[in-house]
Order: sequence, then structure tokens, then C-alpha cells
Amino acid sequence: MDQELLSDTFVDLADTMVADFDVIDFLHLLSDRAVQLLGASAAGVMLADPRGQLRLVAASSEAVRLLEIFQLEGEEGPCLEAIRTGQPVSEPNLRHAQQRWPQFTTAALQAGFTAVHALPMRLREQVLGGLNLFRDQPGPFDPADMRIGQALADTATIGLLHERNLRRAEVVGEQLQAALNSRVVIEQAKGKLAERLGLDMDSAFTTLRIYARDHNLRLSDLAQTFIDSDPADFPGLTPPAHHRHSQ
Repeated sequence: MDQELLSDTFVDLADTMVADFDVIDFLHLLSDRAVQLLGASAAGVMLADPRGQLRLVAASSEAVRLLEIFQLEGEEGPCLEAIRTGQPVSEPNLRHAQQRWPQFTTAALQAGFTAVHALPMRLREQVLGGLNLFRDQPGPFDPADMRIGQALADTATIGLLHERNLRRAEVVGEQLQAALNSRVVIEQAKGKLAERLGLDMDSAFTTLRIYARDHNLRLSDLAQTFIDSDPADFPGLTPPAHHRHSQ
């Protein structure tokens, strides 16, 4: 494991005391670093909105985004179970989980995932959401890695709760709701950019994130402006290098 990246990740997840704290980018950081550090192929993050309804807020790939949405709509799956119980839920071989989560298991296998480990985002008895880790090969996740994964999820939870304490609860509820609503705008911008540049949805999202960071813009603000504007107004929105090289 990359110890320097691990250390940087804990620092980044704890640092929510900034004026322009961006919930969506914060949780995408959690999902991306989980993949890099924990031997996962993909990761997704669910959070409860102000009404207690679970929503998908971050995913490391388009495949897992669609699977997580399916999990929510079907109201079954490991992440939902982890959030309900406040305990990790692991299935090293999804081919053996047909009875446990029949619809989710079928969809996960079709998406190419054969193992899953769901971690609650919790502080004591309070569970805000869950971090879902997927692998494309069967087998148990390393217990030491999963302890680190739970620590990352807990640190992110503390960061979110700290942000809530810095602001009044109702303001944070509005902020979280706005962040969840911005997912719709971001998905629309991804689709528009993917069509314009001939990209897949993952590359389109990566392109938007890089442009937003390079130009010191909030991701949701860039997405809305891109939707409302002529694409020609954004000449710097170009595919990631690895995509260009594959053309």
C-alpha cells in the first residue's frame, strides 16, 4: 500500500474547514482513494438526504454508478444492509449470494463484479451512509485493508459531521440537498460532453473534474454553465490523455 497516499488521504478527508467545501468532490475523493488504496476495482458512496432517503452521491466508474442506482431502486444489496445495521457486510463471491440479494447479485455479475465489501459511514450510533467496494475477481478482501477502509469511511463521516457543526444543521441539510440535486446537473453535463467528444461517461466525468480543478471552479457550477452554454465556449475541455492516446 502507498503509505504516502494513505497519509495524504486522511489529511484530505479531515480537511473540511474551507469556505468552498464541496460535498460531491469530497465524496468522490473518498471513492477514488478507496479504489487506489484498498485493492478494489470500483467504489460507490451513498448518503442519507435530509429526509433520511438514501441517495448515490459518488461513484468511481459509470458501471458502479448504474449498479448502485439499481441497488437503491431494488431496495436490496450490501450497502443498504451495512447502513441499516451499522456493520460491515462482505460477500467474497457474489455467485453464492443469489438468495441473499437476488436482483442485486444478478445485476452485479452482469456488470462484471464478483465480490463486494460494504462499509458503514458511522460515528458511534450515527450512520450517515455507506462506502461500497467492488472487485472483478472473487475472493475475500484483505482484513487489514478493510480496517483501513473503515477508518477512511469513519474519517469522512467525522469530516461531514464537523462541517455540520460548523454550520447550522438546517444550512447543512440545504447544502447536502443542493449537492444531491447537483448530481442531476453533473450527469447531464457528462452526457453532453460525452456526445460532443465521443467519450464514454467515465472519461467525460474525468474531463469535467480536471477542467474544474484547473480553473478553480466548483464541479456543479461548471456543469451547469456547460449545459447552458455553447460547447465552443469551452475549448479547454478535452479528453484525458489516456483517452487521446487510445484514439
